[in-house]
Amino acid sequence: MFRKIIRKMAPAHLIVSAYVIGVAVITALLMLPISWKPGVKVSFIDALFTSVSAVSVTGLTTVSTGDTFSVFGASVLIFAFQFGGIGIMTLGSFYWFLLGENIGLLERKLIMIDQNRNQLAGLVQLMKLVLLLTLSIELLGTIIFGVYFYISGYTDSVSHALFNGLFHSVSAFTNAGFDLFGDSLLRYTDDYFVQGLMMALIVLGAVGFPVLTEVVEWARRKNKRFRFSLFTKVTMVTHAILIVLGFLVIWLTELGHSFAGMPLHQQLMNSLFASVTSRSAGLTTIDIAALHQASLLLISVLMFIGASPSSVGGGVRTTTIAVIVSVMVSFARGDKETRMFGRAISRDDVYKSFVFFAMSVLLVIVGIFAVLMAEAHRYDLSAVLFEVASAFGTCGLSTGITGSLHDSGKITLILLMFIGRIGMFLFFSLFTSGKRKPDIKYIEEKLIIG
Repeated sequence: MFRKIIRKMAPAHLIVSAYVIGVAVITALLMLPISWKPGVKVSFIDALFTSVSAVSVTGLTTVSTGDTFSVFGASVLIFAFQFGGIGIMTLGSFYWFLLGENIGLLERKLIMIDQNRNQLAGLVQLMKLVLLLTLSIELLGTIIFGVYFYISGYTDSVSHALFNGLFHSVSAFTNAGFDLFGDSLLRYTDDYFVQGLMMALIVLGAVGFPVLTEVVEWARRKNKRFRFSLFTKVTMVTHAILIVLGFLVIWLTELGHSFAGMPLHQQLMNSLFASVTSRSAGLTTIDIAALHQASLLLISVLMFIGASPSSVGGGVRTTTIAVIVSVMVSFARGDKETRMFGRAISRDDVYKSFVFFAMSVLLVIVGIFAVLMAEAHRYDLSAVLFEVASAFGTCGLSTGITGSLHDSGKITLILLMFIGRIGMFLFFSLFTSGKRKPDIKYIEEKLIIG
């Protein structure tokens, strides 16, 4: 009976429904007294906000995670990071693998949509590799963090050190942006080992699973004629450009502002970490509220762009921006087609990039308007813009206003975080019937543009 109902639903509706159910279950678990520390009580709206933030791997919080949630509550959050980070269909594949069940056509379609892929071929092997890579990277991060936290005296017991290592390893790799310290990573502003490991985990999670699988295949060198795909080339180059550009602009902007009197090496490291974390991670080594308005605007743009497709991050995605920039360059040159790395970009991809970008901008504008109306002049435009961009990009950086927003403002951010997690492709799929429309060619007529 249940399977019949599932088969009648559109794949996009199925996946979104699964995420909604996941949010509801995690919210219910976070509402249990066992999830709270002694003397603490969490309201429904705060539990819902935390649940959506964890599932969307955003990191925005209305309560202090370390001061509010017990070990059980923190464990629920770790599961939520995995659930939202690697995707429900990846976890579903893990369940099917354990039971030894065959993955049918319906399941493969769901995986394809959840992972934002273009074809059904190779999806089962992709899921196996994604699971193996995720668990291996997070386990390695847990061990390194745990040992370092203990020998450095940051924690007083091995078990506490390992749990902190597990939480922050999963939080960093999934780009969840949650921490148990209460001040993000401000206490580690001069600990470059912690920062370096965090950045490595953040980048590995944000570049996308297809990129990681290709890198693994390249490292194995079984196929001597192996070539990186256009997707991997575009993703890696765009990712690198955004990180370097963000690093340089943040450093130059804050040189005479919040970095004044700070040693050069610390300025450079803080600038690099701020650029990396704005991809979609949300952890920070500096006081965001103290940054220059120009830096806040830049970081807002970086958060809006977000991570790569088929990754743990959100936003409008790096490839979307890369295609749009390439189209602009091609148009300026008078080229009739858009080319990248010696390959022509399909018109469908160009069309989707501009549509997704325009819709994302519209959502952010509506979100800013809704929060400004809800807060009634309590916060200025720059603070609200930063918060909304952080929610949509599932980043989690904040100037510190999240916890004091009115419930209607929090609900706006909840919706933006959820949309940012499922992505624009899946969001658009919710409103399409799935029926093939007749192929009708209309008479073309020119408009005056520009």
